Amino acid sequence: MNAKRPDCSAPASTTPEPAASQTYSYSNLQYTESASTALAEEVALAIAYNGISQAVMLVTPTDLEDFVVGFSLGSGIIQDASEIYDLQLSGSGSAQYAQVTIANRAFWNLKQQRRQLAGTSGCGLCGVEAVEQALPDLQVLPGAPLPPAEWLDGLRQRISEFQPLGQYCGAVHAAVFMNDQGQLLLGREDIGRHNALDKLIGGLIRRNISTTGGLAIVTSRCSLELIQKVLRAGIQTLVSLSSPTGLAVQWARRHNLNLIHLPQKNAPRVYSPALENQA
Repeated sequence: MNAKRPDCSAPASTTPEPAASQTYSYSNLQYTESASTALAEEVALAIAYNGISQAVMLVTPTDLEDFVVGFSLGSGIIQDASEIYDLQLSGSGSAQYAQVTIANRAFWNLKQQRRQLAGTSGCGLCGVEAVEQALPDLQVLPGAPLPPAEWLDGLRQRISEFQPLGQYCGAVHAAVFMNDQGQLLLGREDIGRHNALDKLIGGLIRRNISTTGGLAIVTSRCSLELIQKVLRAGIQTLVSLSSPTGLAVQWARRHNLNLIHLPQKNAPRVYSPALENQA
């Protein structure tokens, strides 16, 4: 297909995004006192590829273009951002819609995947319909040096500036990117930990930010799905502020992904590469 890829550095739609937070009143159990507080909002975002509905995701209504691009790559629907030809957002309030035009090859693969899964029994893993889909064959990374220890000094405090919504009303996760100079460049937030990482990946792609030598930081627990998204994005180091699962560690080691847990009060823990594989 010779269709021209849209300029992903610019918003794909002028549709205003709903407010990320709103104020709600509450009272104590005896209804004798009342007050108000800001709460994070969520909307239902329906995503369709070439006119075919694929998923409905509950997301925080910010950086939706970034989310759709990152979701498309992180979920394996596309192999490269160049396979997205157009992206249009529409809707209002709690119902939002994303119409995505993708390359014929990517769309054919998506249809084949849907056809192969038809009639199979579900395995209950976050909407995944088959074990093969939950445990795909992914490319092994070439491997990269571990980041210098000083890059992680005070990291929990330093990433707070990339969590404005979390600081304001809580209830959201964050994903932040640090470049090959140890500089924090970009952050994204969402009620869903997967969504926050998808938004970050999409934001990096749409802004043409190189991920070489850089690392992704997630504030949530690190499970297999996050490992898979980072692998598909080609990011070679993942830092988690919460413990990884055993399966996440196994996949990180198998695919040459640097995986580091940054405990709140202890020194960073390198889970991958394994100690016996380190020079």
